[in-house]
Amino acid sequence: MRAVPAALAALVSMLTACGSAGADGPADEGPAGPDLSAELVTPTDIALRWRAGDPAAAAYVVEFATEPGGRYTILEFLPPDRTTFTHPDLIPRTPFYYRVRPVHGPPSSPVEVTMTPVEGAPPGDWTAPRAVPDDRARPERLGAPTNLTAEVVAADGVRFSWTDNATAEAGFLLESRPAGTEEFRVVAVLDPDVNTVGLVTLPEERVAAYRLRAYELGPASNVAHRTTGGP
Repeated sequence: MRAVPAALAALVSMLTACGSAGADGPADEGPAGPDLSAELVTPTDIALRWRAGDPAAAAYVVEFATEPGGRYTILEFLPPDRTTFTHPDLIPRTPFYYRVRPVHGPPSSPVEVTMTPVEGAPPGDWTAPRAVPDDRARPERLGAPTNLTAEVVAADGVRFSWTDNATAEAGFLLESRPAGTEEFRVVAVLDPDVNTVGLVTLPEERVAAYRLRAYELGPASNVAHRTTGGP
């Protein structure tokens, strides 16, 4: 996931403030969410499994910390039908705390992008997310973005713009589905009110579909705790 750093930091801060109780590690009380368990399958690999049970979830976000109530880091956004995740090659003899949250919110219609030869790139930081002022009324709390457009602006760069229709989103998720694949995956996490951003594409995204999701996070799971082994 190529998350925009400032937006990711804001999201992690929000997630950290929303703790929940877990039988396998201390944490703050919180609302019930996915039922999460963690298993040490090798001395440095931890396998997570959860019972989702949220039919409205558009995805699930998995995150971890290395101390009780500590700062959580996002590991992955997963499709709603995924209920397992393995965190591999971890630091030996280190505690890890995990939780999972559902992601809610409607996506935009997708746009198809085929990279074409472009000389140079726009001046300045063309990838920076920006909020272009828009004074019109927004119709819904989590209204799906509309008018998503994609412009190839560099040999491996695309700039996206859209109309923000949400009034209370936690932010936006930019998602990509490379040609020949079936699922969209999150490639950038954006702040609320942003309506334009640039993306440096990967080689497999030379031909791909993109969509944008205004999102909010549902209740956190219990916190599952394991300490790695190893020398």
